[in-house]
Amino acid sequence: MNRRILVVNGPNLNLLGTREPDRYGPGTLADVERIAVDAAGESGFDIRAVQSNHEGELIDAIHAARLDCDAVVINAGALTHTSVALRDALLGIALPFAEVHITNVHAREEFRHRSLLSDVADCVIVGAGLQGYDFAVRRLVADLTRIAVA
Repeated sequence: MNRRILVVNGPNLNLLGTREPDRYGPGTLADVERIAVDAAGESGFDIRAVQSNHEGELIDAIHAARLDCDAVVINAGALTHTSVALRDALLGIALPFAEVHITNVHAREEFRHRSLLSDVADCVIVGAGLQGYDFAVRRLVADLTRIAVA
């Protein structure tokens, strides 16, 4: 049985490549998914990727992950700063998760400096561009592999 990581992308991340390319770069959501698949595949993990502009769909995907995923990578977009429901969903499934932000949110508007996820995330990757997804997947795989060996 392959192990699996859920990659969750929130509102407006479907616009990657066209939305503020000077800030987010030219990479697309398809590039994000390819990066995650490549990083996971090297260690025998699969990726399930979901993007939605609707909070409830993201919560449903997170809930479903408890049945067949080992960890979650999440870029909740603007919901990072507002959604207690996403936080509760991640806590409720009790899987390790990595929070990712393409840009350095701490160098942006004040309201982006506060995350409702960071204090409960296993790791937080900020400002590494799309490569942050690679870092997050590799970090979770390393942690899961270490736990499995122990």
